[in-house]
Amino acid sequence: MERVAESERTLYPYVTGSSVVAIKYKDGILMAADMGGSYGSTLRYKSVERIKPIGKHSLLGASGEISDFQEILRYLDELILYDNMWDDGNSLGPKEVHNYLTRVMYNRRNKFNPLWNALVLGGVKNGQKYLGMVNMIGINFEDNHVATGLGNHLARPILRDEWHENLTFEEGVKLLEKCMRVLLYRDRSAVNKIQISKITDEGATVFPPFSLKTYWEFSAFKNPTVGAEGSW
Repeated sequence: MERVAESERTLYPYVTGSSVVAIKYKDGILMAADMGGSYGSTLRYKSVERIKPIGKHSLLGASGEISDFQEILRYLDELILYDNMWDDGNSLGPKEVHNYLTRVMYNRRNKFNPLWNALVLGGVKNGQKYLGMVNMIGINFEDNHVATGLGNHLARPILRDEWHENLTFEEGVKLLEKCMRVLLYRDRSAVNKIQISKITDEGATVFPPFSLKTYWEFSAFKNPTVGAEGSW
């Protein structure tokens, strides 16, 4: 007799992306993420795009399981297509898309089969800036700056100190670069290939990847365990 496979749950992620950091600035939203995809603790893929424009007004960044992110993008493609088919001159704004994502994430959590991601959704519609996030169990909020993963612990303290609402594009990029540099130094999953994107009333732009200038000659980096008991 053929054995019917029992339903499977996502018990742990396979290929994962690291932190996403996003801020509001004078003209819209800026978002940054690196392009690493880790298979466990092995940095397996080095060109994974984790920031995608959604519809006319939104930008989505994801950390966590890459295949679940691809599934979420399929859901959103369907949502935007359905919205466009009405052809009524209206289109979904970032608040609606974020709201939709919170429902999807919380619904999957209640089925004990979560989409293993933390998502950042930012956008601009009718001059109104919007920035929010939602995690794999449906916890969500809006703020002037958000970060996922280790970025929540290492980047947000910097943003609390240095962010203000009149940041120019150049100042915003500089601030995000500072955050990504700290993450590169401190997060073992981070990789020095960064993508920054912006969204304004004019639309979304995802800039080509680049590397940050780094400095590894700090004395604390040279022999980090010196003086530690039991170290070589």
